[in-house]
Amino acid sequence: MPVNDSVSERIKEVRHVLKLSQIKFSKAIYISNGYLAEIELGNRRVNERIIQLIATTFGVNKEWLKTGQGKMFLSTSDEKCERIASLFKELNPEFQDYVLSQIDQLINLQNRSDTGKRDTC
Repeated sequence: MPVNDSVSERIKEVRHVLKLSQIKFSKAIYISNGYLAEIELGNRRVNERIIQLIATTFGVNKEWLKTGQGKMFLSTSDEKCERIASLFKELNPEFQDYVLSQIDQLINLQNRSDTGKRDTC
């Protein structure tokens, strides 16, 4: 009995927009093409791991993938900010402090040289 899940439809839509076969798409997110086919048919539920893999691999907006709200793809800056935040949370507090101090120094250097396009989170 099919699981009536619009997340499945959105995954299929992403794959079509990217013009990828089920084989190429499934390989990129480390699942079998049979499993992907079952997802797209609505026979399998989509877990958080698969949503995260699709979002990370293809720059898809997780919120759109889950709910249909927002844009299908994140802008490059949104994707970078999300990745930075995710990696930052994995660091121990003392390393987080170090990263923040390095970012402060980079911003000061950038402001002094006044070069580079700024793309903020």
